[in-house]
Amino acid sequence: MLQRIALTASLLGALALAGAAFAVNGAGSNKSSSSSISAPLIVSSTTASPTTPTSGPSYGDTITFNVSTTATTSAYVDLKCYQSGTLVGEGMAAFFAGGTPGTFVLRAPQWSGGAADCTADLGMYATNNKWKVLASTSFHVDA
Repeated sequence: MLQRIALTASLLGALALAGAAFAVNGAGSNKSSSSSISAPLIVSSTTASPTTPTSGPSYGDTITFNVSTTATTSAYVDLKCYQSGTLVGEGMAAFFAGGTPGTFVLRAPQWSGGAADCTADLGMYATNNKWKVLASTSFHVDA
């Protein structure tokens, strides 16, 4: 009997977590859109050369993302970079279907150098003009 209660409690807990994840994802019976954003792709690098490739982006590099969404034809990527919890860089670029994807240069007046941790949110402006995140990716930028 005690095993049955423990099993039931475990199943209910798992279902509750799955339901919360489903709700956070924004999916539901009337939501059929899917969205994704890749890790950053280096367009041009200040540190890499053909003989010394880097494993990820560095300060000063120009990056872009591969994005996909069925939620909108007017998608944007909002990029924010932090050093020790302080916002040092932010930018937004359009990633419209059929258009040239936006790019970001990993530097800003308040970011004079050094490593940072960044998050790129693929999103759209909803009908109420509020920003709606569709997918995210986080990555580290080397000094």
